[in-house]
Amino acid sequence: MKLIPPLTQRTSAPPAAAHGARLGWLDALRGIAALIVALHHFDVLRMLPFGGIVWRNFDMGLFGVMLFFIVSGYIIPASLERRGDVRGFWIGRIFRIYPALIAAFVLSIMMLPDGDGSVALLRTGDDLASLIANGLMLQDLLGVINGMNVTWTLCYEMVFYFFVTALFTRGLHRHSGPIAVALAGLALAVGTAVGTQLVSAELGSTRQLLLIVTPVVLVGLAGVLSGNRMLTGTGALLLAGAGLVLVTLNSRAPAFETWMIFATMFAGTVVYRAQHGQLARVPALLSCGFVVVAGVLVGWLYNRGEALERTWSSGWKAWSIAYLAAWVLFGIGFLLRGRRFPKALTWLGAISFSVYLLHIPLLRTVEPLVGVPPQPSSALGRIAWTAIFLGVVLAVSHLMYRLVEMPMQRLGRRVQRAADRRWPRTAPAAPPQLAEPAGSGREPVPATG
Repeated sequence: MKLIPPLTQRTSAPPAAAHGARLGWLDALRGIAALIVALHHFDVLRMLPFGGIVWRNFDMGLFGVMLFFIVSGYIIPASLERRGDVRGFWIGRIFRIYPALIAAFVLSIMMLPDGDGSVALLRTGDDLASLIANGLMLQDLLGVINGMNVTWTLCYEMVFYFFVTALFTRGLHRHSGPIAVALAGLALAVGTAVGTQLVSAELGSTRQLLLIVTPVVLVGLAGVLSGNRMLTGTGALLLAGAGLVLVTLNSRAPAFETWMIFATMFAGTVVYRAQHGQLARVPALLSCGFVVVAGVLVGWLYNRGEALERTWSSGWKAWSIAYLAAWVLFGIGFLLRGRRFPKALTWLGAISFSVYLLHIPLLRTVEPLVGVPPQPSSALGRIAWTAIFLGVVLAVSHLMYRLVEMPMQRLGRRVQRAADRRWPRTAPAAPPQLAEPAGSGREPVPATG
């Protein structure tokens, strides 16, 4: 079984400072996306003179989500291929996401009363199902309420990891262009035709679905963490298969949104491959162009009627314009990638995961302290309330980044080295075929929004 491409001589990495400067544009985009998502849930449009018009024609939340997904698609496969080590990739992902997620849950449950719907973990009436589904980060695909109402995107992030790992272990990871086009075409073809949560309905119980999915995913994860060539390949296929079934037959989101999310992430990978000479520019432009056009068209074709209740958007214009705008901003960032970005934006990008996880619980905590709602009626009052909200979110997120995210990432690297010593890999490590995706040593930030 071919798990990785043939070995070639490892080249020396460029200085960390050069990496940081080169990838500052990605941090800047993540920072902007996090800020936009936070302001969207803050309901900032209600405070603006023409906010109603903007809301009807531009979905800020979708814009932030899709921008995150493009960036994730650009950098996540590069992280795996740079390592050439499936186990190392997954250990890095686990220590990058779960400590911050657990800390956010603990803080939120401590801060918010039982009646607050923004945190539902252990508050759904079926605590076991809630813990398992949210622990697997597949809750939005298992018919279980999201532990936080913002963590639905992490389900798609997780399944993307499943797909990327399986493609890598089968030597098919270079085919990002055809995959992106096929997924975008699927979104156009199926629209809302595929029913949601069919598996749960047929089984008659979410718990029965969990009893099937949980062991499959755990066995798959054990395989990709084993370091063994055969077990890694088998585990990756199990994960990809489970993910494919769930997103096809049991997603809460309409089919066009589900498949456009994955098409968007793989299109982000296409951009990376074209940039680093792994894919010719013309095929890359055609692939990405098709995905962008498909993203706009699916909004116009399908984001109407009952679909609006599941995309949480105001209409097809809000979807299509936001989707296009996410690509436009990513394109601008890509064109400016050689420039040094303001430290404030790169810092915001570094703490963006914490901003995403904490902004709604913090909003719900601060609101009663300052007597909001109702929203301030004066311009000065609205400015002050916005400044208070952003100040609290950024300060607490910075603390979480420094006290939780960074130490846990360092611990993850130590765990990886210890695992390599204790259980040496039977599959050799591949060389860095793609440029180093992170100069600071940080794990790539997951897509959020």
